[in-house]
Amino acid sequence: MTASAATAPYLVDSFDTPVKPSRRRLLGLYLLLGFSAGLPFYMFNAVLTLRLARHGVDIVVIGFFAWIALLPTFKFAWAPLLDRYDVPGFSRFWGRRRGWIMLSQLGIFLSMVGMAFTSSDASLPLTALFAILLAFWTTTLEVAADGWRIELAPTQAEQAPVVAANLWGYRSAMVAAGSGAILVAAWADWTWAYLVIAVAAFAPFPVLAAMRPEPEAPIGRTRALISGTLSSLIILLAVALVTTLVGWALLSAVQGAGFSSKTNVTPIVLVIALLPFAVLALALPRISRLPADALTTISAFFVPYVELFWRYGYGVLAVLAFVSLYRMGDVLTLTLSHPLWNEAGYSLKQIGIADGVVALSASMAGVALGGLLSTRLSLTWTLAIGAVTAAAGNWIYVWLWHSEPSSFVLYTSVAVDQFGNGFAGAVFVLYLSMLVSPKYPGAQYALLSGFAFLLPRLLAGASGSMQTQIGYDGFFLMSGALSFAAIFLLPVIARVKGRSAP
Repeated sequence: MTASAATAPYLVDSFDTPVKPSRRRLLGLYLLLGFSAGLPFYMFNAVLTLRLARHGVDIVVIGFFAWIALLPTFKFAWAPLLDRYDVPGFSRFWGRRRGWIMLSQLGIFLSMVGMAFTSSDASLPLTALFAILLAFWTTTLEVAADGWRIELAPTQAEQAPVVAANLWGYRSAMVAAGSGAILVAAWADWTWAYLVIAVAAFAPFPVLAAMRPEPEAPIGRTRALISGTLSSLIILLAVALVTTLVGWALLSAVQGAGFSSKTNVTPIVLVIALLPFAVLALALPRISRLPADALTTISAFFVPYVELFWRYGYGVLAVLAFVSLYRMGDVLTLTLSHPLWNEAGYSLKQIGIADGVVALSASMAGVALGGLLSTRLSLTWTLAIGAVTAAAGNWIYVWLWHSEPSSFVLYTSVAVDQFGNGFAGAVFVLYLSMLVSPKYPGAQYALLSGFAFLLPRLLAGASGSMQTQIGYDGFFLMSGALSFAAIFLLPVIARVKGRSAP
């Protein structure tokens, strides 16, 4: 990849410029980008856990697969690279942001094809490899658009409709992937389910390829497409090889340490989850004492993160504690909801319908109401309402577990869950967007949104162990209570104000 300082003067052609398109075009574009990122998410998360459950994989091991969703929490580690480097071929014609999106879509497509042809789950390490690659490229796709969105809509009033459009696309795609894949698996098998979603996820690629080039693009469209595809395949292969080597080393280390599916990993996970807070607390005194002009001397890679901690000081600890709790219930529910439905006796057809029209309708209603109230009320109030609705979405599954299986019980539970998830998700994205500096929107949003899901996804990996100890009802009572607990931090974060940076 090559570095480039050039930016495009026309927003329709590139994501690197601050010039605004029309409101309708901006909303439509973020609807498409959300759909592109949402399709693969369920395929390495909820759909995969259901697939593993149907193949008789132990619930504890299924919980371990939830740790794949940890990868997006560390996207801040490579987010600055997307701001500094071009994708060979693609970026020379379509610009840096579109180049990264096209590379990511190729990665998503090939990763899902790999998951399709290993759908028997005969080799769980191979299943995990393709799922990790799918998570990586899905996250890279999201990173390429987040910073641009914040630059284009810097105020709360401007952000709300763009966030809503993005989440409508994202959640529509998640539901389409979840419901569609499950129904295809019910009619055919899991191989066809993943192939169908892979093709659907690749659909935006030709749309981007047909768009106008950067002004004065140095190469033609055909040459850019050929060279970009060849370069991307080399990059994809390199990433796959590195992932394989790292995964093999980690797996060997874990097995060598004596860990197995019978090991109670919950205490270990909690200790690991507290480490980032401890490291940050140790670094904050020095960061807080830095003079404002010292930020200009820090490495370009680190300055977005140092600036965030410098601006909020010790208040950033309260903010990070709040964001870690706020989406806790949603993440834990996503991990075990599908195995719960499977064990409760629901068919793939019933689950497919629940994940389809029921989840989509409820989720869209929640996103719409969350976006609307965010333009009418203070963020503190909308965050509080979101915490309540998210907690209710977790607690409803206790009722489902103790009820006789019926379509009414399943669809009602999913509707309550998805409405709360959609409402809290819309408000949460808006809150994170308001925390970042306009100078470093992409990197800082990547850090905050990644850190927000660090603790929830660490605990999600231990969810199978928790379920074996407290049952499904105890698990969902606990997950809802954790989301609700974020309310008690609202008075603290409402008083956190950032100081001005140079």
